[in-house]
Amino acid sequence: MATLQLKGRTLEASMPVRTGVTLLQAAMELKLDWSFNCSRGSCARCRCLVEEGAELLNDVTDAEWERMDEAEFEQGFRLGCQAVIEVEGPIRASNKPYF
Repeated sequence: MATLQLKGRTLEASMPVRTGVTLLQAAMELKLDWSFNCSRGSCARCRCLVEEGAELLNDVTDAEWERMDEAEFEQGFRLGCQAVIEVEGPIRASNKPYF
């Protein structure tokens, strides 16, 4: 079974990968200290670095394009509230808010 590994500001945890769940939803389920405010892509506090498994997530959304730039996507950054797990496989991400 594939594992989702998430790291908040000071806590980290893992769980089996489930499709149809955002990285933010998983972080909340794991009770991580993952920053967020709006959960719809406008605050960008849930920004994260996807270190493994980016290809298993949905494509970058319009909300992400409005808040982030292409260079961030190329480096592996996504908004946790917008990054939906579409395919099972190992995924590793860390919360990296701007501030």
